[in-house]
Amino acid sequence: MKKITAILAIIIMILTQSCENDCEGYACFTPPSPFRFELVDKLTGENLFTNGTFNSNDIKVINLADQSKVEFTFIAENDYNIIQINTIGWKTEIVNYSIQISTENIFNLHVSAERLNEDCCSFTRFKEIKIENSEFELDQTNGIYKILID
Repeated sequence: MKKITAILAIIIMILTQSCENDCEGYACFTPPSPFRFELVDKLTGENLFTNGTFNSNDIKVINLADQSKVEFTFIAENDYNIIQINTIGWKTEIVNYSIQISTENIFNLHVSAERLNEDCCSFTRFKEIKIENSEFELDQTNGIYKILID
């Protein structure tokens, strides 16, 4: 009887330990998707950086909550000429940004992001995305928001 009790205790300990470490050795991490914007002429569809209307050195992304500058990347390779923001969604947050050229506000970006961890995987769910003060189109194939400028 003592042997059976000892064996059952060992089996319970092994099962308990294996349940506690279900995610151990399981690598699953999904970074949040970047936000990418192309500023185009509303009538011609031309990229406004490519045609020289705007200069990439004049871009500012401002956090409206505290007026701080937000990190972004300008991708100019092969006349791609898009603004990319990679900082949204690494944690649960609500952001309100102003995207500006020189001192002109081009559009505002509002995002509500929730960082989740399910089934051993972490990922971001964007609960709300709003682009205000400008018309836009979202290209579903590449995820780029085309901001239409008069």
